[in-house]
Amino acid sequence: MDIVLIPGFWLDGASWAEVAAPLEAAGHTVHALTLPGLESRDADRTNIGLRDHVDAVVPTIDSLQSPVVLVGHSGGGAIAHAAADARPDRVTRVIYVDSGPLGEGGVINDELPVVNGEVPLPDWSDFDDEDLVDLDDTLREHFRAIAIPEPVRVTSDKQVLGDPRRYDVPVTVICCEFPADTLQGWLDKESPYIAELAKIKDYELIDLPTGHWPQLTRPADLAETILTAVDR
Repeated sequence: MDIVLIPGFWLDGASWAEVAAPLEAAGHTVHALTLPGLESRDADRTNIGLRDHVDAVVPTIDSLQSPVVLVGHSGGGAIAHAAADARPDRVTRVIYVDSGPLGEGGVINDELPVVNGEVPLPDWSDFDDEDLVDLDDTLREHFRAIAIPEPVRVTSDKQVLGDPRRYDVPVTVICCEFPADTLQGWLDKESPYIAELAKIKDYELIDLPTGHWPQLTRPADLAETILTAVDR
């Protein structure tokens, strides 16, 4: 199986390294993407928007022959959903890592602080306690050392979708900050926060208790959880 790993904000393809290795050892082909503007801290991010990130994923899907699984972490979940919308007949499953599908007209997070026209990794005090579970001082230092500013338009551009067949693509949500029971409760109450997920015809919720960056805090367990979903 071809597995395409889409990082969340401030991270490049290399951030998946400890997750990719077990996936490859299990016999899968892994494509850990570095999205436009995240190549380095010196990259030009001025005119890069959300659609540019989606359009960087779709050619990867088109280049692959076997069924494709998309894995999107955090803001990468919105990108994975839009890529599935663009190629619903090529994507066999979308796995959301502490994230979910972003509906038409939604934005990923337009409240993050902008500095010099881009969005650097904020101070830890700007995050909720749930975000930072298991992210000890060593991991925080590592994260900040590898973090690359996010293009501001990726954080604030509106999601554009067009093919209702995206709802036919099976989905796995790996629940980290909030347990699956909590997420299911929101679904049962028809919370607008997860309205797009509620439209998916075939979804499952899997717990992986940790903070918002399981590829850093629990990479081996994240890989195992992804493998379980892929085996569906």
